[in-house]
Amino acid sequence: MAKDTNVSLRNQVMYCVYVRNHTEEGTFRALMADLPRIKSLGTDVIWLMPIHPIGVAGKKGSLGCPYAVRDYRAVNPAYGTMEDFRCLVEEIHRLGMRCIIDVVYNHTAPDSWLAEHHPEWFFRRPDGSLGNRVADWSDVVDLDYGNRALWDYQIETLCLWAELVDGFRCDAASMVPVDFWREARAACARVKGDLLWLAESVHADFVRELRSLGVPCWSDGELYPVFDVTYDYDIWAWYEGYLRGEVPLSTYVDILRLQDGLYPDNYVKLRCLENHDRTRIAKLVRDRRRLENLTAFQLFQKGMALVYAGQEWANVHTPSLFEKDVVDRETGTDLSPLLRRLAEIKRDEVPALGSWELSAAEGLVYGRYRLGDRLLCGIFCLEGEGGRAAVELPDGEYPELLGGGTVTVSGGGVVCEGQPLIFRGTR
Repeated sequence: MAKDTNVSLRNQVMYCVYVRNHTEEGTFRALMADLPRIKSLGTDVIWLMPIHPIGVAGKKGSLGCPYAVRDYRAVNPAYGTMEDFRCLVEEIHRLGMRCIIDVVYNHTAPDSWLAEHHPEWFFRRPDGSLGNRVADWSDVVDLDYGNRALWDYQIETLCLWAELVDGFRCDAASMVPVDFWREARAACARVKGDLLWLAESVHADFVRELRSLGVPCWSDGELYPVFDVTYDYDIWAWYEGYLRGEVPLSTYVDILRLQDGLYPDNYVKLRCLENHDRTRIAKLVRDRRRLENLTAFQLFQKGMALVYAGQEWANVHTPSLFEKDVVDRETGTDLSPLLRRLAEIKRDEVPALGSWELSAAEGLVYGRYRLGDRLLCGIFCLEGEGGRAAVELPDGEYPELLGGGTVTVSGGGVVCEGQPLIFRGTR
């Protein structure tokens, strides 16, 4: 990762908010009222999906997509005023959280301020018209970073926002030149020294597809020198494959172990079960106990955890990007107490600094962090059923951190009845 990336980011939880769909009002002011509850989940960082005005030309749906940005330097008037946004950020800070905003720098809406005032900064089709390199993104036109003046404008814009917010989630970061991001990070650091840089690094298959078309696309490894946190999309095919019954659990765990050996020692991955582009985990996994185990394993994994708004209520519906589609808070399920406890456990320095080991057998995953003589161990019944997990601990009783009881190690193993277990040990 970036040389100055702090591994304490592995202790943190990020919560993603789509302002339009988070409340009935869909405004900055309405979101403010929910901040204490969001904080209570153990949230350290709030990521706001794009807050800018949305383009009208070629828009999808009746309201358009927030990733079709019309003006990088303004806020969506449907959400409120710039002063409203400032008040929101101030309240986030008052509650002890940080705020990052989505920056969408690969493309803009066709009727964006930049397309109107600087059409020379855009990618062109063979016929000379504005266009994009990804056919499905029909409501946007791509920028051309071969224009140095575009770099200057975009970096200046980031520096303006850096005066107010605490970092950036960089949309489709793999499709924007790494050298641009490097220069942008350096410039913003002169405005605020402790900004968080999160890259939406894309799927390996997407990297290969774009490269085959002659479109530059950067891998996780190439993004590491610039970004603090990257997406988990490098192993997403194995994760979703496991959930769909197409990939054995042991293979998924092997990929996680391989990932831990591929990247720099201070790497931080964004660990998520779902996000605004992917299927809700509660739709893929209907069994409550299995869902709790997957949630516990998500937050136990090495990296920063992401909670996508509605995940705490086990929403099965992914809100539309293009319409008013409010998160359902009346599902009858509330995982908030589990998330709170997991976030508390995650703050231990052992997961941030310790070595990380994983194994899988018969539907169970055993994970262990080791820092000196201290161990933090977890057993996760990802199939929703109990069993016996082999552990490298002396026989005895160990404090269990989720339920508050104890874990019994006997004969080098632990018998679990289907619930996730997280416990301390010593060597």
